[in-house]
Amino acid sequence: MAAPTNKAWRIKAVTDIWTGDRTGSSGRLITTGLLGSLRWWFEVLVRGLDGSACDPSNSGSRCPDRQGRRCVVCELFGCTSWARKFRFDVFDAGGHAQQQQIKEGNTFQLVFTPLRAVCGEEWALIYVTIRLIADYAAIGGKTVYKPTDENARQNAAHHRDYGVISVEQPAAVDAVSLERLQTYVRAQRWRRVEHGDFAWASLGNFWSVNGRHLARQSANESTFNRVIGRPEPKSNAGQNDSWLAGRRARKAQMDHAEVLPESKKVFSFRQPARTFGFVDGSQASFDEMKTKLRSAWHDIDDAAVRTGDAILRALLDEATP
Repeated sequence: MAAPTNKAWRIKAVTDIWTGDRTGSSGRLITTGLLGSLRWWFEVLVRGLDGSACDPSNSGSRCPDRQGRRCVVCELFGCTSWARKFRFDVFDAGGHAQQQQIKEGNTFQLVFTPLRAVCGEEWALIYVTIRLIADYAAIGGKTVYKPTDENARQNAAHHRDYGVISVEQPAAVDAVSLERLQTYVRAQRWRRVEHGDFAWASLGNFWSVNGRHLARQSANESTFNRVIGRPEPKSNAGQNDSWLAGRRARKAQMDHAEVLPESKKVFSFRQPARTFGFVDGSQASFDEMKTKLRSAWHDIDDAAVRTGDAILRALLDEATP
């Protein structure tokens, strides 16, 4: 029997990547931290295709259900009583296991080795997920803390950007049409999940603006706070505006959504400039978000705000034949 064929993506770190450990230290790479972040964005993609993706951190949602069924994400990434279909490795530029934190400018590889059959649709979903992260979002256990334009603060650890990557060489993956992916994730054999409090984490609610950032300009002015609806003066603004990309929105956070509806759903990077987030259809539409963004960027036009459906079609058009 032929050995399974690896799928490897060569990646460049545009910023440092933070995975951290139980003590919060960033000195070593925690491979599961990257895998957890990849899975989170994979779930976002699947929900955007109108498929079901459970929340493994939620005991009431995680797979399998009482009938032993799995959602399409757990089928690939694994769940209780069902092992992940692939081995996941991170190698450095020399082909050795990456052990230290990935730093800005480092080249590394994300390598997927099949342990059981991985179908064409699953490979295509991984491909699109990695491109989504690289072109429009970020990866890792910490992505951005409080962005600032204040010269005296830009290099502080809690103001730095983390998790921005670029794809230098993608794996060879067969192109799959949008219709085929939709058919796959909506198939009746998968468990259907009531997404509830995490329904907002869907590509259908995603937006991204490249080349622009939100930040604090001074003690009294902050375009970031202006967009998310917090008071701009530092003395009046709440803390903890950071977002951990690989973590899920816990119930405690969602309970405060009426008070802070956008604070965990808008993320901005200074270098390279990039801003992205999610709308909640029941509370904020794309048009409302564009209005908020214009309060910070008066000259921005609608075309600059890319939404999930358009992004998905662009990413599928780029897929390797």
